[in-house]
Amino acid sequence: MQIILQKPIVFLDLETTGLSFTQDRIVEIAMLKISSDGSRQMKRKLINPEMPIPKEVSDIHGITNEMVKDAPTFKQAANEIRQFMEGTDLGGYNSNKFDWPLLAEEFLRAGLSVDIEGRKFLDVQKIYHQMEPRNLSAAYKFYCDKELENAHSAETDVTATWEVFQAQIGKYQQLGNSIDSILKVIGDEPIVDFARRMTMVNGKEVFNFGKHKGKVVEELLKIEPSYYDWMMKNDFALHTKQKLTEIFNRTMLKQKN
Repeated sequence: MQIILQKPIVFLDLETTGLSFTQDRIVEIAMLKISSDGSRQMKRKLINPEMPIPKEVSDIHGITNEMVKDAPTFKQAANEIRQFMEGTDLGGYNSNKFDWPLLAEEFLRAGLSVDIEGRKFLDVQKIYHQMEPRNLSAAYKFYCDKELENAHSAETDVTATWEVFQAQIGKYQQLGNSIDSILKVIGDEPIVDFARRMTMVNGKEVFNFGKHKGKVVEELLKIEPSYYDWMMKNDFALHTKQKLTEIFNRTMLKQKN
C-alpha cells in the first residue's frame, strides 16, 4: 500500500552534542522530503555547533570537532533549512520528543519563528512501539528484513525511517494510507510546546509538569502571575517560554477587557 499525501512531508534526523534541548546543539541534520507524487529530495548538512562535541558522543555518531570546524553554524544554515520545510507535514523516528523540539530551539536561538500551526507530526516510532515495541535497528530488520549499516549517521537513519514507515503502512492495513488515517490509529498529540511542558486538555492549555501539573495555564496565571516570571528565568526551552508568553499576554489582555 502506498501512502497518499495531501501535501509533502519532511522526515528529520539530527545528530547532536547531547540530549538537552537548552544546552546541546545540532552537529548534523538530514531531511528527506517526500512529495505528493512520491518523489524524494534529501538535504543533509554538517553543522558547526560552536561548542565542543564530547568524545563519548562522537564515539556514537562518528562526528568529530575536526569534521565540523569549517561547517556553517546553525544560524548561517537556518533559512535554507526552514525553506526546505515550508508547507510540509513533519515526521521522523522519536522526532516528536527529540528532533523537532531541539530543531525548534535552534531556530529560536537563530531569531527565527517556529510555525507549527496546521502541520501534522508523524512519529514513526509511535507506530512501531504500538505495534512492535523496539528500536530503529530492530524496526529496520523486522519491517525491511535488512541490517541497518552505519547506524547513527543522520542520513542513514532518516532513510531507514522512511523505509520502515513504507513497510508499516503495507503491513498494517488498519493504518490506512494517509497521514490523517494513521494519526487516528496511533493518536495525534496536540502540541502546545515541543518540550511538552504544556499540553492540550479539552481545548485548554494545561501544565504537564511540577506542582501545577494538570492545572489550566491561563487560570493559574490569573491567580499566580509570578509563576510566569519563575519559568521565564529558569532553564526551560525557548519554545516553551514563547508559548507561555503568548498565553500570558492573552490572559492579561482578557483581564484588562
